[in-house]
Amino acid sequence: MKDPDVTTPATPLETIFRLTSIQKNGLTKLGVTNADDLLHYFPTRYTSIAEIKHIADLAKGDTATIYGRVVSSKTSKGFRTKIPMTEAVVEDGTGRIKCVWFHQAYISKMLVPEMMVKLSGHVEERGGVPYIANPELVRTNELPLDASGSLFEGEKETQFYPVYSETKGITSRFIYHHIQKLFSKGVLDNIVDPIPKDILAKYNLPTLTTALVWIHAPQKESDAQSARKRFAFEEVFMIQLARQRERALTKEHSGFVIEPEEKALAHFTSRFPFKPTASQIHALKDIFSDFKKGIPMGRLLEGDVGSGKTFVAAISAYAVATTPPHDNKFGNLQVAYMAPTEILAEQHFKSFIEYFQSGAGDKSGNPIEIGLLTGSVAKKFPSKLDPSGATKVSKAQLLKWVAEGKLPILIGTHALIQKSVQFKNLGLAIVDEQHKFGTMQRGKLVRKDTFIPHLLSMTATPIPRTLALTIYGNLDLTLLDEMPVGRLPIKTEFVTKNNRKEIEEHIREEINNGRQAYIICPRINEPDPEKGLALNAKSVITEAKRIAEDIFPEFEVGVLHGKMKPAEKEWVMEEFKKGAIHILVATSVIEVGVNVPNATIIVIEGAERFGLAQLHQLRGRVIRSNHQAYCYILTDSTNEVSHKRLKALVGAKNGFELAELDLTLRGSGELSGGKQWGISDLGMEAIKNIKMVEAARAEAYRIIAENPDLTKYPLLRSKIDTHLKETHWE
Repeated sequence: MKDPDVTTPATPLETIFRLTSIQKNGLTKLGVTNADDLLHYFPTRYTSIAEIKHIADLAKGDTATIYGRVVSSKTSKGFRTKIPMTEAVVEDGTGRIKCVWFHQAYISKMLVPEMMVKLSGHVEERGGVPYIANPELVRTNELPLDASGSLFEGEKETQFYPVYSETKGITSRFIYHHIQKLFSKGVLDNIVDPIPKDILAKYNLPTLTTALVWIHAPQKESDAQSARKRFAFEEVFMIQLARQRERALTKEHSGFVIEPEEKALAHFTSRFPFKPTASQIHALKDIFSDFKKGIPMGRLLEGDVGSGKTFVAAISAYAVATTPPHDNKFGNLQVAYMAPTEILAEQHFKSFIEYFQSGAGDKSGNPIEIGLLTGSVAKKFPSKLDPSGATKVSKAQLLKWVAEGKLPILIGTHALIQKSVQFKNLGLAIVDEQHKFGTMQRGKLVRKDTFIPHLLSMTATPIPRTLALTIYGNLDLTLLDEMPVGRLPIKTEFVTKNNRKEIEEHIREEINNGRQAYIICPRINEPDPEKGLALNAKSVITEAKRIAEDIFPEFEVGVLHGKMKPAEKEWVMEEFKKGAIHILVATSVIEVGVNVPNATIIVIEGAERFGLAQLHQLRGRVIRSNHQAYCYILTDSTNEVSHKRLKALVGAKNGFELAELDLTLRGSGELSGGKQWGISDLGMEAIKNIKMVEAARAEAYRIIAENPDLTKYPLLRSKIDTHLKETHWE
C-alpha cells in the first residue's frame, strides 16, 4: 500500500500544495497537473539581475526590458502622417518613460493606471527625449525587483537563476519555489530513468535526477547546459524510437501489390496540359517501385511551393483506383486523400474532377467516381444530372458507397477518420501536410483494413534535414526540387513602415490590370487584454475595415480566417476565385495549398511573427501562374535578428535553403515549426545539432532492431506509448 505522505511524480499538485482557483487554472493552462509535469516544466532561459534595467538608466539605442506601473495612456495621431497610435507613460521608481505603439490605437484600451507591466523594446529619441518604440507588452501581477534589488525576496543573492514562461496566476517565481519544494519533499527519490545506463554513459549525459536538479537549480552555467543536453537528447531519442518502432511494426504487415498498366497510365498522364518535370517522374518511379514490393509503402513527398505534388498524387491515385490486387478478390482498390482544411479538401476535389473527367475512366470505360467528405458537406462526382460536375449527397449514402467499394477515391478532412467511415479495400492513403494531423489520427486512417494501405505523405513546408530525420524517421523521402517550365521567380521585397504608400499604389496597379491581392495579418480580432501577449499583432477584421474604408474604397475587400464557418469560408474563396473579391485580407489560414492563379501580389503584415518556412508558404500563394508575382514582407519590429531573417527571404533560392537558415537564425522559443511539429523548444535546440540527432537515431535503430516490441525496455515502451497519444504534429 502506498504511503499517502510520499510524493511521487504522479501525485496531483493540488494534493501537495494549497492552490487558489486562479493558480489551478493557470497550471492547467500550462499543461501542469502533477509533480512530473512541474518537474518537466523547464526554464525558457537563465538570466541575471543585470538584464533588467531601470528607466533612469535607459539610453538611446538600448534594447531593454523594464518593469513598471502604467501612469497614463491615450490614443493619438501622428502630426504629419496621421498614423493612429497609443502613447503611454510608465514609471518604475527611478523615473518615467513614454512608450509608443504605431498603428495600434487599440492598445490604449488595455492599459489602465496602476497596471503592472513588463516592456521589452528599442529605446529611441525625439527632441532629445527617450521613448520606447513598439515594445512587446506583458501584463504582470507583480514587479520582480524589490527595494534591495533581489529577484526572490529572502533568498541569498544570485546572479544566475531560471526564468519560466508565465500565465495568469502563475509567475516565474511561483514555479521556481514550488519546484524547490518538490525537491525538499523527496520526489526525486521516486523517479526512474527511462534511458538505459549504457546510453547515458556513452554520450556523457547526466541521470534523470541529476539533470532535474541541474536544470532547475544550477550552481553554474555548465550544469544547466548539461541538463538541457540530456533532455534535448531524450526528446529526440523518444521520437526516433517511436518512429522506428512504427516502421518496424508496419513492415510486419502485408501491403497490396499494385502494378498499373503502363499504356493506361501513359494515356492518363498525357491528358495533363503540361509535361511532368524530371523530379515528378523520379517521384512516381519511387512510388511505383514501392507499390510492387508487397509491403506497405511509407513515403514522404517533400516539394517546394508550386512544384506539382498534386499531379504526383493524382497519378498515384489513378494507378491504385484502376488496378485490382493480383488475386482479384476485392475488385479495384480505393484511395483516401486527407487534407488539413476544408478549403484545401474542396480545392483538391475540384482539381481531381478536372483530372479524371472526359476519358480518364477505368478499364471498362466508366468514369472514376470521386467523393468529398468534410465536417460540413458530402459530394460525389460525376453527378447523374450533369456528368461533368459534382452533386451534393447525404453523408449516409456516400459512406454506403465507400463501404461497398463503389467509390474509388474519397477526398476529405479529418472527417475521413471517423468510425463511420469504413473502406472496403483501402489501397492508398494520401495525407497532405501531415504535420497538421496527430499520429493517432493517421493511424486510424491507415489501420482500417486487414491489409495495411500504402501511405503517401506530402508537404510543401520546408523541413531542415535534421528535423526530417527526426519526425519522419518512419518514412522514405522523395524531393520535388524543380518548378514547372515557364514559372517566373517571385519578386520579394522587405519593407519598413515608411514605404506603405508605394505598396498600396502597386496593389492598385495590379488590380487595375485585372489581378488580385492577398493581405496577411497575424491575428483575427483585437487581442484579449487579459492575455497580455502579442499585442503588436494586427487584427484581420480591423485591418480589413481600414483597407476597405480608407485605402481601397473602390475595390471589393474580403475577409478570411480560421474561425469562420465552413460555408462562409467556401463562399469567400469562391468569390475570390471568380474575381468578385479584389483583395483578400486573411490570417495564415491561406498558408497551405490555396490556389488562385489570378492573385499576383501578397502583403504580409507583422512578418516577424512568422517563421521563414511559413512566410515561404504564404509567399507561395501567388506563385500559381506564369504572371509575374510580388511579395512584400512588412514589419514594425526594430529587432536586428528579425530583420536579418526577413531579408534572408528575399535572397533565398528555395524553401529548403530557407528552412536550414531559419533553424540557424531563430532562437529557442521562437523557432518556426517547434509547436507544429510536436517538438518542444528544447527539442528544437537538439535539432540544430546533426551529431545529436544522428546519435539518437542510431541508438533508437539499434534498440528496435534487437527488440522491436520493446519487451526488454518496458519503461521506454511506456514512455513512447504516452508520447504517441499526446503528440500532434501541429
